[in-house]
Amino acid sequence: MDTPRHLKEYQLGVERFLHFAFSSVGIPQGEEIQCLCKKCCNRLWLKRDDVYNHLICHGFVEGYRRWFNHGESLIAMDVDSDTDGEYNYNDNIDELLRDRFRDTTQFDGQNTGPNKSANEFYKLVDKASQELYTMCKGFTRLSFTIRLYLLKYLHGWSNASFTSLLELLKEGMPHLNIPTSFDKTRNMIKNLGLDYQKIDACPNDCMLYRNGHENDISCHVCGSYRYVEHPVMEEDDVTSSKKSRKVAAKTLRHFPLIPRLQRLFMCTRTVKAMSWHHNDRVKDGSLRHPADGESWKAFDSRHEDFAKDPRNVRLGLASDGFNPFRTLSSTHSTWPVVLMVYNLPL
Repeated sequence: MDTPRHLKEYQLGVERFLHFAFSSVGIPQGEEIQCLCKKCCNRLWLKRDDVYNHLICHGFVEGYRRWFNHGESLIAMDVDSDTDGEYNYNDNIDELLRDRFRDTTQFDGQNTGPNKSANEFYKLVDKASQELYTMCKGFTRLSFTIRLYLLKYLHGWSNASFTSLLELLKEGMPHLNIPTSFDKTRNMIKNLGLDYQKIDACPNDCMLYRNGHENDISCHVCGSYRYVEHPVMEEDDVTSSKKSRKVAAKTLRHFPLIPRLQRLFMCTRTVKAMSWHHNDRVKDGSLRHPADGESWKAFDSRHEDFAKDPRNVRLGLASDGFNPFRTLSSTHSTWPVVLMVYNLPL
């Protein structure tokens, strides 16, 4: 990759790379692969001849030493065959990162180097290739951190208890390559797209403080004050350095919909399932799936153009309020609004 591009050795190396990439299993877009030249930065999907021309003219993108997007694994994990039937600790971080950062949008033609998304990708690739400890074959630093992060939310650990666990692990095993606090863990994996947006809302649900109203302090409809006058400090506020910040009377935690729908079609595991309701569903007249129901059929009859493409996303919305603290005397409640994708198999 560092050989001058005018030498025959470089050209033969490009040919060997292309042979390897196109012979790898599971190329998502058939005859096209991601072009890894300095201009495209693994974002443009091109045919073999085009990739060859780009590599000869522009050279390989800097820092892409392992062909992660082209069939080469970040790490070689050896899992014993005796573990069949047990939980597989070999997390497919390669596929996770490829699906997270696969992007087919076009560049503007300017050679400006890797953009923000590409830089995020390379940072995560670097973390995914770091050993958890010397000669560890079951985890990388990134996969182990993601597993701990998952357990935190599955079992309701507080941020403080999660930090204490990390400190204990680090104290007992100083050679363990893990972050030392919850904040550092969250910063490490935030680029995986697991975060959400916090938007302040009117206490009476009149408006959201966004789209030009971020700095307003009262509601334009009912005049209610945006913040709590004497707030009880939450755990995030106590552990944060910004202890004096104002606490909103009501907050909307928004998980952006469009990026998540795009990811369903970008992920190699779910793209086929998005048309399952049309291509693979058993159609024998029995009611097994919402697609067998009268409402689904009535919708198709009213929107024939939409129904022609089975990849079109069908969403169901549900909402209900509950008291997360299980205290009837508490006035606090949470109202999740959940969208379910009906394209997928049950």
